[in-house]
Amino acid sequence: MLLFVSYEAAAQKKDVKPLKYGNDVVVGAERMKEYLPVLKAKRVAMLINHTSLVGSVNLLDTLLKAGVNVVKVFTPEHGFRGEAEAGAKVNNSIDSATNLPIVSLYGDNKKPKAEQLQDVDVIVYDLQDVGVRFYTYISTMQYAMEACIENNKQLVILDRPNPNGHYVDGPVLKSEYKSFVGMQPVPIVYGMTVGEYAKMLAGEKWVNGAGKLDMKVIACNNYNHYTQYDLPVRPSPNLKTMAAIFAYPSICLFEGTVVSVGRGTSTPFQMFGHPDFAGKAGYSFRPVPVWGKPDPMYAFKDCYGQMVVMDKQEAQTLIGRRVRLLWLIRAYSWYPDKKKFFNSFFEKLVGNGELRKQIESGMDEYAIRATWQKDIDAFKKIRKKYLLYEDFE
Repeated sequence: MLLFVSYEAAAQKKDVKPLKYGNDVVVGAERMKEYLPVLKAKRVAMLINHTSLVGSVNLLDTLLKAGVNVVKVFTPEHGFRGEAEAGAKVNNSIDSATNLPIVSLYGDNKKPKAEQLQDVDVIVYDLQDVGVRFYTYISTMQYAMEACIENNKQLVILDRPNPNGHYVDGPVLKSEYKSFVGMQPVPIVYGMTVGEYAKMLAGEKWVNGAGKLDMKVIACNNYNHYTQYDLPVRPSPNLKTMAAIFAYPSICLFEGTVVSVGRGTSTPFQMFGHPDFAGKAGYSFRPVPVWGKPDPMYAFKDCYGQMVVMDKQEAQTLIGRRVRLLWLIRAYSWYPDKKKFFNSFFEKLVGNGELRKQIESGMDEYAIRATWQKDIDAFKKIRKKYLLYEDFE
């Protein structure tokens, strides 16, 4: 029998603060008096998307109305409107509402080029992150930092809450597995806002020439690392619910396997399944082409597996402040051809070469998690130096 400790009970047992709703959080973008003077008489590029809101209005429209000289928009994976699926090519374009050029920072152009910054004095970064190492918005931020250093430009980061900012867990990335889905030696869940993360990149000199970076972080008000903050809009097409955002650090590991995470359904990243699990699991789903995923894995085939979390309360109870391996280990045990279960993307997601071998050798979740702890403790000491908000411990 599997026993689960409730989210709040686990928090009390570990002597960490229980989560409380942050209904009065003021995000960095809303603190305009703090950064508008910095933008005055400057040529501004914005690194934003559909999550860059001031109230219900996009930051681009807000700053244009305030008289800021915005000259172009850079946009990350998923595009300016957040409609492109993961990994999809996003083309440069012109915004029909403002006639401003939209420059994609995904695919072959991940870092703003010198010629793209010739008419720019300052970059404003404002993206809603989910606090997971392989969610690529922090990689895009690092490239923006590097571009500002190399081209003598100023960077203003408008901070936002991290919905997974209340814990730190998962294997710490090893340098040989560095990629766009993991660029720094941090755990899968690193427990920092983008503003704190940027300060760490600069302070630890994890970006070249960090001492030359002219960076200003506009912090949130009424936020700390035990604030439960529900995102006002989905950060990307397939993170549709808070349950999916809480489950994402654990369920996304299936993206390095033959198993579907439910893309092409109404609840991706809340479940997993495979056609060959028939007879081993009672739950089933059938992926179909949908907005955000026009060609899902196993389209029009019945996949059998498990609905991991139905809602955010269940996600908090079953997952709590951990990266869970229970479901990954279970799926591996169900799959008939073990040699074909994992693919080469798995190591990039995990950030090491050990986890695949540990699962293949039959180690259980708790034994595997114990191998992470030394590296997590070392990272926490680094992390602590750059926190802008009260911590959960």
